[in-house]
Amino acid sequence: MVKNVFSRIDLSSFITGSTEHTWQPTMTSETNIPSYWLNWRFFVCAIFVLTSLFLSSYLIWRYEGPIKRKKRGDDQSLELEQLTGVVYDDESWNTSVKEIHPNWLLGFRVFGFVVLLGLISGNAIADGTGIFIFYTQWTFTLVTIYFGVWLFFTLSCRLDVLQLGSLVSIYRFRSPDNGENRVSIVDEEQGTYRPPGNAENSNVFKSSSGHDRENMSTRQVATTLGYIHQILFQTCAGAVLLTDGVFWFIIYPFLTAKDFNLDFFIVIMHSVNAIFLLGETFLNSLRFPLFRVSYFVVWTGIFVLFQWIVHACVSFWWPYPFLDLSSSYAPLWYAAVGLMHIPCFGIFALIVKLKHLWLSRCYSEGT
Repeated sequence: MVKNVFSRIDLSSFITGSTEHTWQPTMTSETNIPSYWLNWRFFVCAIFVLTSLFLSSYLIWRYEGPIKRKKRGDDQSLELEQLTGVVYDDESWNTSVKEIHPNWLLGFRVFGFVVLLGLISGNAIADGTGIFIFYTQWTFTLVTIYFGVWLFFTLSCRLDVLQLGSLVSIYRFRSPDNGENRVSIVDEEQGTYRPPGNAENSNVFKSSSGHDRENMSTRQVATTLGYIHQILFQTCAGAVLLTDGVFWFIIYPFLTAKDFNLDFFIVIMHSVNAIFLLGETFLNSLRFPLFRVSYFVVWTGIFVLFQWIVHACVSFWWPYPFLDLSSSYAPLWYAAVGLMHIPCFGIFALIVKLKHLWLSRCYSEGT
């Protein structure tokens, strides 16, 4: 009875909208029957995915969070312990160097949010809401949310300030000639630090790990939304490289039909998000602790679980051929794509590292 109902539904047309603009792989077998799932291929893939989610959750539990205090020695004195995952309040809005006023970063985020929102909306109108079955559109939407979250928070906070009659900017934006807006001392793992006082050392870059603990204790820890913003940034970084890399280097050259043609939205969905994210990376002062690859893994894991649930309920084509569990090579495909998370995240971490080295060299030579 249920099977007959589903057979009357043109699910592919509902999912894809206009079929002229999207790529639909060929169905290899029915996905909503028990035999498709009750086999060794699915169990191996499930073990791999669930183990990855468990390890990622452990890393998040172990390293995420603000500064903690611990006892030291026989005198029972307290020592500050800075976790790798601490996020400070100023990191969400501050820029990498003093020459770039924070309002430029705000303007870039506003522009990015408007453009990305317009593109993903246009893609949904042109090809149907079913485009969100693809990981590409998930990631593009996540990047849009990243740009929108900070904008929404900033505007809402500024409205609250206006209601209170305050003339102070919610994030204490400094003008370029204000002595308090100094060049960041940047370390992509341990944090961003703005040195105190005199002008002669305002352009010096060095690791913040050697900074005294007084600054660690007085520096304001970010709010929950500040943590969300940082987590979104690093999740987007890995996911964008994965989607764009897999499409341009695997799917397009090897897994598409010979008569497949690129259209405007396919190119845009696999390029513009990376361009905006690279611009954001150059401008902001956000760090890039490596343990947050866990959020990237969790993001992909949620997508895979979503696909499994949907395909177990309704039989239709997989958005990506390597997700198809009917192939005897499915476990290898899952493992290969899973392992690709490491170089994708690592490449973006290297980009952040090179940015810091370049800024350090430029401003060290200027002193």
